Amino acid sequence: MDPAEQLSRHFEDNRQRLTVLAYRILGNYADAQDAVQDAWVRLSRPGATDVTAVTNLDGWMTTVVSRTCLNKLRARAARPESTTDATGPELHLRPDQTPSPEDQTLLAEQVNLALHIVLESLTPPERLAFVLHDSFGMQFGDIAAVLGKTTEATRKLASRARQRVHAVDPAEIETNRANQRSVVNAFFTASRHGDLDTLLTLLHPEITFHAKGGATRPAATTTIRGTENVSRRAATFAVPDATFQPITVNGSAAVIIRANQQPVSIMAFVIVNGRIAQIYSLLDQPRLEQLINSLG
Repeated sequence: MDPAEQLSRHFEDNRQRLTVLAYRILGNYADAQDAVQDAWVRLSRPGATDVTAVTNLDGWMTTVVSRTCLNKLRARAARPESTTDATGPELHLRPDQTPSPEDQTLLAEQVNLALHIVLESLTPPERLAFVLHDSFGMQFGDIAAVLGKTTEATRKLASRARQRVHAVDPAEIETNRANQRSVVNAFFTASRHGDLDTLLTLLHPEITFHAKGGATRPAATTTIRGTENVSRRAATFAVPDATFQPITVNGSAAVIIRANQQPVSIMAFVIVNGRIAQIYSLLDQPRLEQLINSLG
């Protein structure tokens, strides 16, 4: 078989695996498809690859795709509020109802909200080292070659990332839809009434609030930690005449907040042991409209 044809066939046989890899690194399926295609363009250029000299074609393709993903993560980090950047990590909006079998399948494929939030807080090298080692079992020496770092430095990157990812035990995250909604409803009731004492009882000691303003509201992008700070921020959610549409985002209870019938925010919550451990607030108007339109 001609080497170019051999490479093409082998890449297509591995495209799905490589796309899954890229999705776990980037958190966005469209970005993952782009990364895999970009890698193929690089590999398929005339004279770019001597297939006969590659002893582990699967590992080599994994390395090329991983480097492509790393470049995308770095570009995303350098232009976090750019409207010209890729779509960014995916948020999946669904109606607030008992999941259908189709919804259950989608949830199994999606990055849950808690992991989504933590991955976004990692540096590109931390994220790559963690995903490649912990999710795909890649050896630290091979990951080090992708990152251009020593094996020991790469091991430390993955360790730091792992500590942050496992700060919230997945087994402790509330998955019952009714229980999630009960806590979220209590949160907004206390916020509207300025009931700080009740708010404090609803917030996990390690609560983190993440707000994303995007290109339209860059000053709104912030991260707030601690019960006192987040409870004070919650007091600002009492928007007069606001309406709250219950939805789910990546399997977690969420709301679309509207004022004067216009969406102003999507807020999603991670509940741990009956208390709110993470809040994600999206305030970027163009992305709000795009996501709400996808809800139907």
